[in-house]
Amino acid sequence: MTSELGYLCSRCGVQHAELPTSYGTAAPDVWDASLESRADSMLSDDLCVVRDQHFFIKGLIEIPVVGSDEVFCWGVWVSLSRDSYSRAVDRWEEPGRERERPYFGWLSTELAVYSPGTTNLATNVHTRPVGERPFVELEPTDHPLAVEQRTGIGPDRIRAIAAAVRHGGGR
Repeated sequence: MTSELGYLCSRCGVQHAELPTSYGTAAPDVWDASLESRADSMLSDDLCVVRDQHFFIKGLIEIPVVGSDEVFCWGVWVSLSRDSYSRAVDRWEEPGRERERPYFGWLSTELAVYSPGTTNLATNVHTRPVGERPFVELEPTDHPLAVEQRTGIGPDRIRAIAAAVRHGGGR
């Protein structure tokens, strides 16, 4: 199991006990702390509204780990249309919501370990049973993140991501 393997960080030279296989962000890139006091904006662990004009849902980009049953996850935010967001919220606590058609959206989280950038990659957001974060499926392009979602990554790539994220370069 990948997460049980320790690793020697290539950036700091420290032996870390676990190899993390999940990262996330607290808010979409457009969120600013000044929005917290606005009546037309809100941020929760799963949903976000900015100025009653921009609507976001948090989901997981899952990447298979080659040679393992484990999955590497990016917790990301996706912008949805007003209608899609309203529909998702209306069904948020509804059993069977996983039967909903996917919602089209734009990735709203910049993952700095990828070049070119990840903001505004096209996605489909698939709801899952109540209590589970939605699955974010990237449009099948040649972007490195989309390729990794289709083909998987190995422990060396996970180590490189861990070194970048833990030292401020990867989000």
